[in-house]
Amino acid sequence: MDFFHSQETLTTFEWILRAVVAYFFLILVAKVMGQRSIAQLRLIDFAIALIIGNIIAHPLSDEHLGLKGSITTTVVLVVLYIGSVYTILKFPRIRNLITPPPITLVRDGEIIYKGLYKARISIDILLEELREEKVEDIKKVALALWEADGKVSVFLDPKYNPITPATYKMETEPFDLPKTIIKEGTIYSNVLKQVNKDEVWVVEKLENLYHTNIKNVLLATIDQKDNLKVFLYK
Repeated sequence: MDFFHSQETLTTFEWILRAVVAYFFLILVAKVMGQRSIAQLRLIDFAIALIIGNIIAHPLSDEHLGLKGSITTTVVLVVLYIGSVYTILKFPRIRNLITPPPITLVRDGEIIYKGLYKARISIDILLEELREEKVEDIKKVALALWEADGKVSVFLDPKYNPITPATYKMETEPFDLPKTIIKEGTIYSNVLKQVNKDEVWVVEKLENLYHTNIKNVLLATIDQKDNLKVFLYK
């Protein structure tokens, strides 16, 4: 167990042992800390990012440390990471240990306290997450789930869902993503060619509609119907 302690030098095998121990220890620590501490990061991703960041940082700041150990350790960690991902995909039981199933926080407008306790979050955090989803009343929530990546999935009761054209089976126009033709005072000639326009057309539009020039435009977009939207520096 000498690889646990400070040494003048470590063999390649001792570096590998350190990497393996650190990898599984950090996963255990992250698991104990709970999902909130690694919001939007999967457990293994969090562990590997934290360890590798520290491993690479030390040799770059300490002249007494060589790169051999860091490179060896990093290679081992990458292999462990790839192996862990493969294992999670291959074996559902292990997947459930590393990536737990969603935790129910709200069901049919009622807060599930056991779910809050299991996810290790408070009422204040739950309310914050609901506000971010533009939900002001818990009673409107049919189901709220605490996901493995730290996000809350919120499903409203159908009677509170907004009315959409699909509700009345109305036909709608295809989705159209406007193209950026000017950004931060720079005109994109290649995009103009795609929409069959030229710089002269843009200059005339800016002068007639906004009484300005290209250099004063923060962002300008155009859609398939030639609708031009311009945002000026303010």
